[in-house]
Amino acid sequence: MFKQMGNVSKDGRRLPLHARVEHAVRELIGKREYQAGALLPDEITLANRFGVSRGTMRAALGRLVTEGILERRAGVGTRVARRPSESGITAWRSFSREMAGKGVQIKNLSHDYQLLVPDDRASAALQIRSGTRAWRLDRLRGWDGRPILHSRSWFHPRLGLTGGEDFSGPLYEVLEKATGAIADNAHEEFVAVAATTTMARRLAVTPQAPLLLRSHTVLDQGGRPIEFAEVHYVSSRFTLTLDLRRGDGRP
Repeated sequence: MFKQMGNVSKDGRRLPLHARVEHAVRELIGKREYQAGALLPDEITLANRFGVSRGTMRAALGRLVTEGILERRAGVGTRVARRPSESGITAWRSFSREMAGKGVQIKNLSHDYQLLVPDDRASAALQIRSGTRAWRLDRLRGWDGRPILHSRSWFHPRLGLTGGEDFSGPLYEVLEKATGAIADNAHEEFVAVAATTTMARRLAVTPQAPLLLRSHTVLDQGGRPIEFAEVHYVSSRFTLTLDLRRGDGRP
């Protein structure tokens, strides 16, 4: 059922079923009618179409809802989320795909990928000795010809990156294909900062302009750090959102 739907990764390895199902759904919702707001077929119809169980399809749709790409409403159905220039912080795994689902095409305006010695904060977050070199990826990203954010990611040396990785695609998908490391969860911190002269030049704002600094440490399924990142957002051009839900009282 997945002959033309992302069956194999770039290095020739067969992708796991859940990844192929997600890829198939992403291709489906890229069609004009779904981008225009049409409801997706129900879970059973989609499961039959792609030849998978209803549980597998429900899980795939659930992940896309968590990323903010799809939205569900009880008694209505599932459709592509339509909130451009806004990001839910639960969607950290694939910012570019989340925004694409909202009709916004992220552009990598510039990037720099080097093997360097991290600062003390990055070393501590990655739990590596001070002075240990690690790969650093800087990316300036935006849309409509305007820079929106600058991200700086440090990757743990344990991953075995070579410097030849192509980070034009979603970062955590690239990492998983290149190293086998799966981003499982992240610790996030947010603080308002003033733009330095360097950051102001990168983001095309005036020095001391207000920016939102988002720092996160991403962990694999074993709880080991794989990335520490600092992302500066132009707060006047972009909004981060957080949806909270009342707990059920269980320990």
